[in-house]
Amino acid sequence: MIKLTKLLFSSYPVVFILVLGLIIRIIIALFLFPGYDEAYYFLYSKNLDWSYFDHPIFVALTTGIGVWLTGEVNQFTIRIGTLIISTVSFYLLYVTGKKLFGFQSALFSLIIASLIPIFTVAIGVLTLPDVPLIFFWTLTLYYASEEFFFYSPQEKYQPSFRLVIICICIGLACLSKYHGFILGLGLVGFCLFNSPYRRVFTSGWLILGIICFILTLFPLLYWNWQHNWASFAFQLSGRFQSENPTPFSINLLNIVVTALATIGYLFPSFGFPLWWVSGNSSYQELVKSCHYPYRLILWVSLPLTVGFTVLGAVTQILPTWSMPGFWGLTLILGDYTSKWYKYRRKFIYRWFYLSFLFTITIFILGLLHFQIGLLQKPNQNTFFNGIISPQNDPSTELIDIVQLRKLLANSPQFNQALKEADFIFTNQYYLGGYIGMAIAPLTTIPVTCFSNDSRGFDYWHPTKKELIGKNGIYITSKRFAENQSNGTKYNQFFNKWDKITQISLKRSGEITETFNIYVGQGFISLP
Repeated sequence: MIKLTKLLFSSYPVVFILVLGLIIRIIIALFLFPGYDEAYYFLYSKNLDWSYFDHPIFVALTTGIGVWLTGEVNQFTIRIGTLIISTVSFYLLYVTGKKLFGFQSALFSLIIASLIPIFTVAIGVLTLPDVPLIFFWTLTLYYASEEFFFYSPQEKYQPSFRLVIICICIGLACLSKYHGFILGLGLVGFCLFNSPYRRVFTSGWLILGIICFILTLFPLLYWNWQHNWASFAFQLSGRFQSENPTPFSINLLNIVVTALATIGYLFPSFGFPLWWVSGNSSYQELVKSCHYPYRLILWVSLPLTVGFTVLGAVTQILPTWSMPGFWGLTLILGDYTSKWYKYRRKFIYRWFYLSFLFTITIFILGLLHFQIGLLQKPNQNTFFNGIISPQNDPSTELIDIVQLRKLLANSPQFNQALKEADFIFTNQYYLGGYIGMAIAPLTTIPVTCFSNDSRGFDYWHPTKKELIGKNGIYITSKRFAENQSNGTKYNQFFNKWDKITQISLKRSGEITETFNIYVGQGFISLP
């Protein structure tokens, strides 16, 4: 009875943090319009395959699970998988921290991770490849902590069957995002440069683990073998060429810009401490102490946090690329915080409380702006006149697919064209995702993309060759239609081409986006 009571009281704050965090993330998931990539990944779930041009398979599964369970397609259902998996990831972070550093350090790590905005949104709400990546990343750290640190102080480390589990977890991380390979290399570096763990490389368990790792990668390897290794080519070179078409150059100032941007995404009250503890603990391990749990975390974290920051000198770095590294570093920051807590309790309380207050305020203002145009000028809100026009507001680029669906369903011109159409296409791969979500309950005809950067559309059925002779509906946003001389870019690929209608999305009485719709009859050639 006493043990049960202790367990309940010790787990109460953990359960409270997990439940409160889940409630906040559910609210965000309900009211935040889908992002570019999220809508695009919905089409992954509609075109299931062993892997995809941009990413491995897991993002298709996590995006699709909510849609498959509910039969509904909206911004919340595509995020159900994320809400479930991220909650488990937060708990795994706590459990790993508890094994490595004890209850108090683990609790502080959980609080810090739960308060960091980019973890809340990008890892906890949005359906992105980073969600399953973080899950398997944390699971790997958990089993690594079991494998490397929990044996008798009188004994030498002996490799065990957990090496097989670790290798499988790394493989599953690779099936989530290519960052998983960096995780594996980090673990190799940890074992190679720390003498007690070099015996891993002579273990039969490692050989079996490598075999299991390769078998786990089968979906990724099989798809790439079928498609001339296109995914690897894109990730290793094509991605940087497409996002940075200018000649190769190095700008050292961009390293500082990237680091500051990362601190902003992490929120300064956590971004600066995370950078500080990573630098301080690295220095301590190099010249003074020998703290193997710290070394494990640093080996798997710094290649991402430092590596992508330095890479910012030559190319644009997306905010989520380095986040698994900072996710791991929250374990060290949590341990540092438990030490500070002994002497600066009021400071720690204020740090957490004010950070929560600021971040929750930002979330509330952001959601109000997305939904009712709180900061939009003009708007219909009597309590605030707004400060930014819809034309200059980047939030309008996220599409309200439920409103778009209703407008399409109520358009007689679109519905008539839909009866005669064999496919729908657009000119931007991410617009294809929005259109696919909007028409999901209305029709089952395929959505494709004709563009220089069509991403996965080039590998999904039907191919452009299979569409010859068919009728298509072209949907694009107004700014793209204007850049293409009112849609004439594609009329040469059809026997007949007509604009049939346009529909406008509104927020707080103001038009935020307009879609032009064209009909092409008799597709005759490839763009």
